[in-house]
Amino acid sequence: MRYNEGKADELREKFWKELADKPYLFLQLDGVSKSAVPMAPQLDKDANSSIWFFTHTKSDFVRLGPVTATFQGDDMMFARFHGTLVKEDSQERFDHFWNNFVKAWYDGGKDDPNIVFLRMDLGDAEIWDGEMGVLDVAKMALGMTVHDDAEEQHVKQTSL
Repeated sequence: MRYNEGKADELREKFWKELADKPYLFLQLDGVSKSAVPMAPQLDKDANSSIWFFTHTKSDFVRLGPVTATFQGDDMMFARFHGTLVKEDSQERFDHFWNNFVKAWYDGGKDDPNIVFLRMDLGDAEIWDGEMGVLDVAKMALGMTVHDDAEEQHVKQTSL
């Protein structure tokens, strides 16, 4: 189901740009609230149906399965999206994403036995762009409704 068909592509593009610029999100295994932690997703501009994560063998995420991610970007951009965590076996992709920021977490470098490389296959998503214009702020100050204006900045869709 999609709300605001006209804005979907625009908001999706803005979401990916903001996630790339501010590369942290909150990830949680569905039904396991204590697993919610900030994570640094690894993004591939040519792969818009998956994102990747490096994690530790002691992480709750090694259970794999359904997860929910939440994200807050700049300018009041918010997103919540669902997906499924699976183990990623591609050494090529592992090498592609490996960098000094990841290395800082693993004493043994790329060969550290405690590294688990995961892929999140993306599912349903909601994106909100709460950036309010001058007119909307004036309407709120006067007690006028801005619900319809805000709904124009919200997209619920089946994929990112």
